[in-house]
This record gives sequence, structure tokens and C-alpha cells, in this order.
Amino acid sequence: MDRPILAAMVSVSGAKLTENEKRLLEKGNPLGVSLFGRNIQNKAQIKNLCSEIKEVIGRDDVLIAVDQEGGRVRRLKEPEFNSSIAQIDFDNIRQKFGEDIAIKMAESHALITAHDLLECGINVNYAPCLDVLHPNTSDVLKSRCFSCDPNFVAKCGHAMIKAYQNAGICPCMKHMPGHGLAHTDPHLGLPIIEETITQLNSEFYPFIYNADAPMAMTAHILLKDVDSSHPVTQSKIAISSLIREKIGFGGFLISDAVDMHALKGSLDEKISLSLKAGCDAVCYCMGNEDDLSQIMNFSYFLTDEALIRFAKIKKIFQNNINGIDITPHLQFYQNHIEKIEPYIDSYDATETLHLMKQKS
Repeated sequence: MDRPILAAMVSVSGAKLTENEKRLLEKGNPLGVSLFGRNIQNKAQIKNLCSEIKEVIGRDDVLIAVDQEGGRVRRLKEPEFNSSIAQIDFDNIRQKFGEDIAIKMAESHALITAHDLLECGINVNYAPCLDVLHPNTSDVLKSRCFSCDPNFVAKCGHAMIKAYQNAGICPCMKHMPGHGLAHTDPHLGLPIIEETITQLNSEFYPFIYNADAPMAMTAHILLKDVDSSHPVTQSKIAISSLIREKIGFGGFLISDAVDMHALKGSLDEKISLSLKAGCDAVCYCMGNEDDLSQIMNFSYFLTDEALIRFAKIKKIFQNNINGIDITPHLQFYQNHIEKIEPYIDSYDATETLHLMKQKS
């Protein structure tokens, strides 16, 4: 009989699994593992780590995920991996070359990225971001938005989502139902959105347009007009009436990192509230072995509904088994990148994480 799958994407401490991590992963049978900068040294090392994770957990369908959006938010970097622009640069491309070229660039971006991920054994990308840009959008998100135009955001997201799936990578659109109006960085506190549901329709539109995506990540935001007491990640009302019904999303729903300070309470409370609200799984990112041990002792497993959604994700991995010829996409992509000024992101993610740990 198959073991139940723990409803969690966990994380590990370094470039190799410790003996304790091996025991914990084997015991807990988590949905998968998310990789971060501390887990990445070079291509050969990543490949070995991914193989080790799958072997220890003992399933071929283990999800191994990474944030490879482009620009500042990418874990796989030059010289071993292809360079990639931030999502906001696609709006610059649209203004210079037109919308059709920009959308084609988004497709090429996803195929090039997929090629790099597949070479390492990674099968999930926490991308694209479908948040709509606003003048007061938090610095944590500004360069990660395609545009202030919801229609263009929707189309670029669609191009990337389809390209990733065709290449055999599961995309995870974020941050549902839309984080662009948030002024607070959720790593450090809970963003509160005062606008009404009617005023938020344009924020929802890119997600409605891509409601058939296989996977999505929640936003740690408080939508006062939906649920004034709970952030979306932990709100039954928001997940049921907004994400599942109004947006119409039927795919696998994972929480943003439960370690962020937007969520309050113990680790157990954060996880249980998120899953009880309707998330199919949670994401834990800090790589602390004590936390990992605690998570592996929880009894939060994928529900029957979540397993059905997970089965659809696994079908994506069967796509494009002969690999991707990215040569024409690289040429097209690089030719256009050379003719724009890439967005310079001043946000210091390392400092944010440092402050996050200080508040722990």
C-alpha cells in the first residue's frame, strides 16, 4: 500500500543532505523539496542533490521546485546557466517592439528556463508572477510584475505557463489572487488591502485568464472586503469563494512560505490553518532541521481532491521527453535583450531575509 504523502514542500539546509535530513525525508514522505541559494553550487552538485532527494524519499513523482522567475529572482545563474531578464523587462520589450514580440519573448524565456531546470532534475518552477504592478507596489515585487496592464500580464503569463507545460516543467503562478496593491513585504509583515472586491477585479483578471494552470501559490495578504480576520492563505472564505469560485482555479494550490512573518503563530498553527482553509499543501523555506523534524511528525497529508490535482501535475512531466532545442529561442531572446535597458532592482532580498530571522 502506498504511503500517504505529506502535504508540504519542505526545504533542506545545504548543498548535500545531512544524515538527519535523509532520515527525516524518508520518514515523512513529503510532497517535495524547494531549493534555494544555499542549496546551489553548480550544475553537477544540483543534479546530485535532486537525485539524492528523490532516492531518499523513494518516489519518482517527488516535486523539486525552485524560484527561477528571471532578473533578481533566480537561483540558477551564469556561467553554467542561461541569463534571463526580470518580468518587468517584458513591458519594456512591448514598448520597443510591440506586444506580439513581447509575448513570443515570454514563451522563449520559459523554454530556455525549462531547459536549464530539466538538466538539473528540477520539475517545478515557482513562476510566473501574475501580480499587476502599481505605483505603490512593494519593492519586493516591483521587478517581478510584467506590467501595470492586467491584459498584458495575463497574456505573458499564459505564454509562459503553456511553454513550461509543453517542456515538461510544472509552472506555479503566483501570488493568487493578486499581490500588486500590497505596500508591505510579506516576509516582514501582513499586507492589508483596503480595496473592495469590485475594485480588485483587475487584480484577479490575470488569474482568471489562466485559471486552467496546473498549480498556483497563495498571497499572504489580508483582503478586508473578503475576510477581515484571516490572510488569504488561511481564509476558507477567500480560498473557496474567491480562488476556487470567482477566479475558477481548479489546480493544485500551495501556500506561499509559511515562515514569512505575514502569518502569525507557531509553525504547527501556520500549517494547520493554511491546510484547513483549503490549501492543498504548504511551503516551508528556511531549511532548519528542527523545523523539518517537527513538520515530518505532523499528520497533514494530501486529501483525495489534492491527489487528483497532483495526478494532473505528474502528467506534465511526460511532455517533451526528447528534450528542447533552445537554439532558435536563445538567438531570438538574446537579440532583443541586447536592445533594451534591463530593469535595475535595488531591493536587497538578502537584507530582508536577515531582518526576517531577527524577528523570529
